[in-house]
Amino acid sequence: MMNKKKSKRVSLKDIAERVGVSTALVSYVLNGQEKEKRVGEKLVTEIRAVLKEMNYVPNHIARSLRNGKTQTIGFIVTDIANPFFSTLARCVEDEASKYGYTVIIGSSDENCEKSSRLVNTLLNRQVDGFIIVPADGCYDYAVMLANDEVPMVMVDRYIPELSSSYIVLDNFKASFDAVHYLIKKGYRNIGMVAYKSNLIHMKERIRGYEDAMRAHGLDKVIYNIRYGYLRNDMGKAIQSMLIPSDKKIDALFFATNTLSIAGLYQIQQLNLKVPDDIALIGFDGNEAFDFFYSPLTYVKQPVYEMGKEAVRVLIDQIEGSKKISHISLPPQLVLRDSC
Repeated sequence: MMNKKKSKRVSLKDIAERVGVSTALVSYVLNGQEKEKRVGEKLVTEIRAVLKEMNYVPNHIARSLRNGKTQTIGFIVTDIANPFFSTLARCVEDEASKYGYTVIIGSSDENCEKSSRLVNTLLNRQVDGFIIVPADGCYDYAVMLANDEVPMVMVDRYIPELSSSYIVLDNFKASFDAVHYLIKKGYRNIGMVAYKSNLIHMKERIRGYEDAMRAHGLDKVIYNIRYGYLRNDMGKAIQSMLIPSDKKIDALFFATNTLSIAGLYQIQQLNLKVPDDIALIGFDGNEAFDFFYSPLTYVKQPVYEMGKEAVRVLIDQIEGSKKISHISLPPQLVLRDSC
């Protein structure tokens, strides 16, 4: 029986010789540094074409031994099934690939033990840095990473007591603008449904609602939902806010997309008409908003910009930057039929 000869692994030198340039030049293109190193656009296109033609596969093990990097990023979200976080993960993956990085994703499920286990697992995999959506009350691992000077960026939420980079929505403005819009439309008895949480983004959304109501001399009505009791608590919230009385709620603002979906379900169960019986504003886009007979007005987060900035800031840290970046991105209120 004939032995099949093992094909030789294509090297950077092979690519360089084919194109007629130095291996350093090929490396710049491979690592996304062509602009920084001022490589001509025509040459970049030619090098990429040859990389594809010769089926070049980077030797990540050899590279990590040379430069101490694995070209991997750990990304921990609270719930990858949530459309907001799945979209954010897609964006982070796409952006990281431009820098030659692979993203390893895990869900913490708002659980401290699982959060710590994910961090330790990713550290054992020698990721070069972390993008983290911190879970409620789970701060020990973040403090540990900060103390050990592991590159880390928080996204969507942050820990105020920790001096670390973060990219978030301007949550105060998001809520203030949404509630202010309802008030301009003539609604006065406006309720808010939020999660019972110590997380800064939830506190800021509640503060925005409260300040908008206070600015117009209106009474605030907030119902806090417990994590893990969404359907049960939402049923109680909707019924307590909508029972016939002089103070019956005429508009509702939901603080997250999961709360919006659960609220829509309960409102349908009560056969209430939107916006005739109750006006609504949700948070984040969701396909369910489009299929609802009265498409939902909602606060849109700049999720793509959020993911892009998170990767950029993290890569800067991995490359040695000590700068702490605090980036707050503006919201957009998408106006539909529900109010």
